[in-house]
Amino acid sequence: MFSSQSTSEAVRFLKICALTLLAAAVAGCGGGETASETDAADAAGREERQAAMRAHMQAHFDSFHALPPAVTEGLERGEITQAEVNERIATGEFEKFFQFRTPADLPEGLVWEDGSDLPEIGSPEAKKGGTLYGSLADFPRTLRLFGPDANGSFRPWILDDTRMWFGRRHPNDTSIDANGNFRYLPGIAKAWAMDRENRTVYVKIDPEARFSDGEPITSDDMMFSLYFWHQDFIQAPWSNNFFKRNFTNITRYDDHTFSLTLPEAKPNMIGRVLELEPLPEHFFAELGEDYVQRYQWEFVPTSGPYVLEPENLKKGRSVTLTRNPDWWAKDKKFWRYRYNPDRIHLTVIRDTAKTFEAFRKGELSMFGLALPEYFYEKLPATDPLVADGYVHRAVFYNQIPRPTYGLWINSDRPYLNNRDVRVGINYASNWDKVIAEYFRGDYLRMRTTADGYGEFTHPTLRARPFDVERALEHFAKAGFTERDTDGVLMNAAGDRLSFTLSTGYENLKDTLTILREEALKAGLEFRLEVLDGTASWKKVQEKQHDIHFSAFNVGPEMYPRYWETYHSVNAYDVPWLPDGSPNPDRKLKAQTNNLQSIANPELDRRIEAYRASDDVDEMKRLAFEMEEILYEDGSFVPGFVIPFMRGAYWRWVKFPEDFNVKLARSLGEYFLYWIEDDVREETMNSRRSGETYPAVDAVYDQYREE
Repeated sequence: MFSSQSTSEAVRFLKICALTLLAAAVAGCGGGETASETDAADAAGREERQAAMRAHMQAHFDSFHALPPAVTEGLERGEITQAEVNERIATGEFEKFFQFRTPADLPEGLVWEDGSDLPEIGSPEAKKGGTLYGSLADFPRTLRLFGPDANGSFRPWILDDTRMWFGRRHPNDTSIDANGNFRYLPGIAKAWAMDRENRTVYVKIDPEARFSDGEPITSDDMMFSLYFWHQDFIQAPWSNNFFKRNFTNITRYDDHTFSLTLPEAKPNMIGRVLELEPLPEHFFAELGEDYVQRYQWEFVPTSGPYVLEPENLKKGRSVTLTRNPDWWAKDKKFWRYRYNPDRIHLTVIRDTAKTFEAFRKGELSMFGLALPEYFYEKLPATDPLVADGYVHRAVFYNQIPRPTYGLWINSDRPYLNNRDVRVGINYASNWDKVIAEYFRGDYLRMRTTADGYGEFTHPTLRARPFDVERALEHFAKAGFTERDTDGVLMNAAGDRLSFTLSTGYENLKDTLTILREEALKAGLEFRLEVLDGTASWKKVQEKQHDIHFSAFNVGPEMYPRYWETYHSVNAYDVPWLPDGSPNPDRKLKAQTNNLQSIANPELDRRIEAYRASDDVDEMKRLAFEMEEILYEDGSFVPGFVIPFMRGAYWRWVKFPEDFNVKLARSLGEYFLYWIEDDVREETMNSRRSGETYPAVDAVYDQYREE
């Protein structure tokens, strides 16, 4: 979407980056330079890279234009060429994406909100200090927030749960206001306003807002952020598309006021803007083609309370976050009673059993008890740690869209590209037995790909039940009719109905054993492969899996998303030919959430209509139709939903009286807890002396859904 001018600037940018990298390499190989000469060369290289970045960003500002969704999607499908778009840009058909105005240009009559009427979060009894001891199943592959390997299990600690965003949805007041928006509390933003008719959200940044390195957060950081998210070299295709498709303009009015315009006035439009976190422009002064390598292990300054110093990153062993004593929001409503520990020490423990043993020894502060074997057997209410009051247990019922636990079938793989095989796998997967036996009946069967979205969840659709006869019927249609000596079906060519079922959930591997045993009754062989979480996610992001057991941990949004996971442009590089037929030369697209490699033109059309719609009834109709198409496709086997969270924590970890918030997905997500070190010392002494305390085994069901 660059004009010829910006293309030439981009070429110049690449040349400068290449030359500076070459200069650095040559300097490293030389034999006679002094330290001062090396320092001077390094400084010159930095200046060159910074100049290149500024030139490239300015070229982008000058030439990037807001394209209507139909044009963007036409480019994605190959129906429109970039040359055709450039011609239309040259005629002035499209406005510039990046614009600069003054406060006098702000529309009159805007109604500014600040969320100040909403109830406080957390407990005034909370105390600052102490250390939370936690664990990681694997060491993070990167500290980058975007690009390869950035979407791993460590991400919540440095992005999702610890940065403020411009505003956060209030986690207890889940009402919808007269404008069709959820209620938001202020984060980086001091106030916001919406012009629905013009599809624009206006934001006033709190003048006190600072990044963790002390630099102020300004509108320029947001201008830079959109530039950043547009760049292909960050190797984040989801971000590239999301920010090009879902925003048509950013306008800077002054240092602390900007607006973002959306292509549609969708429900909860204001959340699309407030739920953004700006990136620090000054930190990325040397941004360029080497972004992935240059910023691989650089902690990005944050608006939130926790920072990661280089000395606290122990490669392969541990990560320690420390609370910034100068955090600008530490005394502000909604934030002052949260993020209480001074330190968060995360140790790599790759085995669940070892993690549990570390918790029992008091080396970890909390432990999740979602798995029945831990709740009922390994740490029951009768366990001395619980009965004697040293460790507390809690069951908390929440109200959230449900993570998509299930089997993700890669329909690009041999035989899995046959719908009858996929539907047969659905009927051969006995999730009801898994729920009844392994999960003790505590969990529920997932019905669709989008459970928990209220009126946007399909009201009647249900997952296929375990049915050997119907599985055999579909396998026979695919040509698998005879069994070998192991009971596995074969086709006429002698190929067995056998697929690798992989997962990164080491602690749930026994559920796959049940699925494997039951599937064999229908002649289907699952070859189980249990990987660590990071390797597992890398495998599916590269689309190297057959069938994968996993889940996307969806956020508390008003309606489900479909484009990211099910649109064909996230399955293949060029999925269709101009005439709409499948492209025979298409290649799988890595680093996207389309784990099923699903490419269905009817589904694409509905996804695009759903994204373009601002009518609630139409969106619901389209959501139901898309779920029906996905059901018929059979590339996702719904697994289970967990209607609560369960956990254990030592008595020196304290929670508010009502324990947690309605939208919480884990014990610690909202950082409402605090650590009392004096109670820790008291508890350890009591264990040695035999002194006990009243048992705490609580159920919090104030948000339980019937």
